[in-house]
Amino acid sequence: MTGTIAPAPPQDPLLAARSWLDDGAKVAVATVMRTWGSSPRPVGSKLAVREDGEMVGSVSGGCVEGAVVDAAMRAMASGHPETLEFGVANEDAWAVGLACGGTIEIFVEAIT
Repeated sequence: MTGTIAPAPPQDPLLAARSWLDDGAKVAVATVMRTWGSSPRPVGSKLAVREDGEMVGSVSGGCVEGAVVDAAMRAMASGHPETLEFGVANEDAWAVGLACGGTIEIFVEAIT
């Protein structure tokens, strides 16, 4: 069999971010900073987001990640980091699908 096999894209968010930066893309990284109660991902979990919406990693799942991607896009456009908090006491929690009884704090920043 002839031909070449393209390498698989990195599954590690930081390796993906580095690769995207090397290709000249804008990139943001989201990191779980704190959790209280039930949380789908532990502290330190990361999600890398490229300017075209490509993602590697996870900070929560479901609609929370949609809100995190929106924040990543804002961070890439403005250069300003943002801290997001979702939880059952927060009126945004139900809107983004976090009804599991926990709270999660996520830091989002553009990287260069």
